[in-house]
Amino acid sequence: MLSISNDNAEMSRNLDIALLRSFVSVADQASMTAAGNTLHLTQSAVSQQIARLEELTGTLFARDRRGLRLTVTGERLLCKSRRILALNDELWADIRDRIVEGEVRLGAAHDLIATSLAPILKLYAESHAQVNVSLTAAASPDLLAALARGEIDLALVEEPVGTSRGECLAVDRLVWVGARHGTAHLKSPLPVSLIAKTCAFRPIVLAALDARGLAWRTVFENGSADATIATVRSDLAVTAWLASTVQPDLDILQPEAGLPELPPFAINLHLLHGRTPPAVAELARFLRAGFSPGRQLPV
Repeated sequence: MLSISNDNAEMSRNLDIALLRSFVSVADQASMTAAGNTLHLTQSAVSQQIARLEELTGTLFARDRRGLRLTVTGERLLCKSRRILALNDELWADIRDRIVEGEVRLGAAHDLIATSLAPILKLYAESHAQVNVSLTAAASPDLLAALARGEIDLALVEEPVGTSRGECLAVDRLVWVGARHGTAHLKSPLPVSLIAKTCAFRPIVLAALDARGLAWRTVFENGSADATIATVRSDLAVTAWLASTVQPDLDILQPEAGLPELPPFAINLHLLHGRTPPAVAELARFLRAGFSPGRQLPV
């Protein structure tokens, strides 16, 4: 069991939920700055919250070349903290439970819709039948522009890790993808299909190829995810997707394929500034739960 070193804390036996939420966010992102962006706090505020929690528990993080890593004490605390936060959020939802109705305009990156997003939207629709959900599929930069114009209420986008003020829901590997047992990755110039010219992955992918000195040509960039999948499946080109979104009948190309390593990307949630209607807040809650490791979707 975790030891409590503060006598007053021992007497009150009450843990601050805000401290646990900051702790889990830092643990998930291995960065106090990124956690601050997610929680809409400054890095200094997050650091102070972690320090307050460590006064009670002992050291939770150690720093190495890759950033912050959990200590043994931190590992023990993380699992129970997730459970406490899940119960807290569930109780809060029950307390404010009421019929949610209205309209939600959600924008999501093409590759997230059929994979990560589908089960979340299904459960949300079943839980809130009075809400009309409209869905816009587009490249991440286009979705952020639509959000700024007030055309959508939420944007679920893919962005380089640590570069956004959005709320980070998950971090995933960006990987090269090709046809099952395909040979497109052996061609020169390398045929690349990236859905759209505004694809968030495009500048990163092409810069990586240029840095390696590999010639490339684009095969398809007309905004259709289905057409891009068909192009890759037919072995006409390779593409780059988040590992969690790769279709099961396609191959994630390994380092021996000779293509450059790609950086991880964050799946970030952005909300329209201003008052958040209940239907929008509820969908945001479902998205957070759906992308959070070890958490169950709300019911």
